[in-house]
Amino acid sequence: MKSGKHLESPLVVKGTSKSTLALILASFAFAGLALGAGIGSTGFESLFNAVDDPIALQIIMDIRLPRTLGAWLAGLLLGLSGALAQGLFRNPLADPYLLGSASGASLGVAAMLLLFGAGADVSSFVFKLGLSGAAFLGAILAVSLTLMLSRGVQHTMRLLLAGIIVSVVLGALTSLSTLLEPQIIQTMQSFLLGTTSFMNWSSVLLMGTVWSICLAFTWTLSRALDALSLGEATAISLGLNLAPVRAGLIGALALAIGAAVAQSGLIAFVGLAAPHLVRSLVKVTHDWLILLSSLMGGLLLLTADLLARWLSAPEELPVGLFTAVLGGIYLLKLMYTRNMNRESI
Repeated sequence: MKSGKHLESPLVVKGTSKSTLALILASFAFAGLALGAGIGSTGFESLFNAVDDPIALQIIMDIRLPRTLGAWLAGLLLGLSGALAQGLFRNPLADPYLLGSASGASLGVAAMLLLFGAGADVSSFVFKLGLSGAAFLGAILAVSLTLMLSRGVQHTMRLLLAGIIVSVVLGALTSLSTLLEPQIIQTMQSFLLGTTSFMNWSSVLLMGTVWSICLAFTWTLSRALDALSLGEATAISLGLNLAPVRAGLIGALALAIGAAVAQSGLIAFVGLAAPHLVRSLVKVTHDWLILLSSLMGGLLLLTADLLARWLSAPEELPVGLFTAVLGGIYLLKLMYTRNMNRESI
């Protein structure tokens, strides 16, 4: 058939296997982590002087390394969440924020800022920890509210509609809080645009633990996701009990998104684009898709963070701006390529 060519070419790149791609992504991430130790307001001088200068060593160990590792781990969580959301909703355009977690996290941060007032020391470790906790709690509560409105996890469309409603309402409440206290707008803006400047070793430990748990759990449910991708009727005929599977996947999704958003703010397109990039390189089932999407998300966010810190040094740009621009360009290219392929078939 004439159309067979077009169906095969986007899926597999010759010479690239699943394990090879995983190794490539891990290698690039390792190089990015090493590069991140040298990028900062003082440039690479701190890296070269670290052996003799205790202050330079402290800058690398307490600021640059945890921030770089934190950006990578947040990307791992977002990439994993994107693969889960797209598999759960059987929609390649599903975003991990669909269940209202982003709006809930934003409202949690706004509520924290309102409680402590504009005069709070936002640079203190305790306050940063409180903001992270408020964002995490807000994300989990938003997902719980979505589940309540949808009356469980039985109906995918009802879940999506409930998530949209929760996102709109909580987003409106967040906007209202900035009107009540305009002084919190600047702090809220850094959260809404995404930032890795709050990362520390506690953030690294938290996100690393959450990622390990979510990866191990979702790996065990990867066969169920494969069955679900064939349709609900087919999955049920194969003996899959949909309700507990969906509940487990949504729980893992909420936990991963809550941990990532609490530490890095709202970062767009990483969770949406990472699974697309993996599928464009290799043909995979959900076990490998979850792992590779996670690694791809980590590399994407790590690259964006390095660019944000390097391009305008010693100042830095919000990392969310880079991911939004790069992700938007990629999705436009994907849409254009698919349209061209359909027209040529």
